Amino acid sequence: MSDILDIVSVRLDDENDALILLDQSRLPNEVIYHQYKTVEQIFDAIVTLQVRGAPAIGIAAAYGCYLAVKSKTELTHEQFLSFFAKIKDYLASSRPTAVNLFWALNRMERCCVENKHKKVSEIIALLKTEADRIRQEDEAVCYAIGEHALSLLSGNMGLLTHCNAGTLATAKYGTALAPMYLGQQRGYGFRVFADETRPLLQGARLTVWELAQAGIDVTLICDNMASIVMKQGLIDAVLVGCDRVAANGDTANKIGTSGVAILAKHYGIPFYVCAPLSTIDIQTPTGKDIEIELRKAEEITSAWYQKPMAPADVKSYNPAFDVTDAQLITAIITDKGILYPPFDISIQELMKGSN
Repeated sequence: MSDILDIVSVRLDDENDALILLDQSRLPNEVIYHQYKTVEQIFDAIVTLQVRGAPAIGIAAAYGCYLAVKSKTELTHEQFLSFFAKIKDYLASSRPTAVNLFWALNRMERCCVENKHKKVSEIIALLKTEADRIRQEDEAVCYAIGEHALSLLSGNMGLLTHCNAGTLATAKYGTALAPMYLGQQRGYGFRVFADETRPLLQGARLTVWELAQAGIDVTLICDNMASIVMKQGLIDAVLVGCDRVAANGDTANKIGTSGVAILAKHYGIPFYVCAPLSTIDIQTPTGKDIEIELRKAEEITSAWYQKPMAPADVKSYNPAFDVTDAQLITAIITDKGILYPPFDISIQELMKGSN
């Protein structure tokens, strides 16, 4: 296996007061790292998908909070907490669907509040520790998801994945790709089919690049080819990531995921959602309550082409996510174990046990 798992897509350069991000919008043709020193730059990096993937966004936001307040030692406690709240709200407005963003920001805020009796300089140091902990925990979480997922798979399986839920989108290993990396290390010989996941082509640009770098047998297909490879018996299981899990088990993921789930149900193929515990949002009753991010028309009409591929001024509808209904999901694989239907009950039991 190559050193693909050694790639760190989000890291803090504390000495230079900067966040270092692998620019995922430039892959696979250019592997470029950028330095971000202001909260506005980090906000823009999240919006423009230079950093993407729910866990990676959460890590970036946590470090963004720390960097924004790092030099504010002269503020009073009241001024510091007020300033931090503004930074938190600003970063929270960058993308609405992935719950990890809000989960990470809430952890950073809780760190402030619980330590408000300490010196401002001490609170700032604790914020760095908390952001580091969020990154370190994510690596362990992804590894655990990989182990649990691997228990459901066997050697030489054909696997299909949608979007990018790999090491680029997390601290390491990924969620849906974690069992593929662990399986490669252990000689499982998986054959992976990655669809291109329009309109941003994360499958073609990111997933295929990652898996190929690791020496995994990977085949690129277009989104509308999922049905034929399933019908031909090439797919034994589908594994996808997740940006939010509602309390009833409905899941939000990259646009097109629900269509893959419907196909898998039709062909009798297990459909597994790989979701860190931090993506479970018990405050969201069902998928209908999840806010779906709408993105600019250019991503459909012109962003990936030398010339526009649609008539000028044509109306467009560009949701970034869709919701997969719980009844289409075989199991939700978390870092704390595998959840089975009925998900409203199994999620509730898991969350109680994790408190």
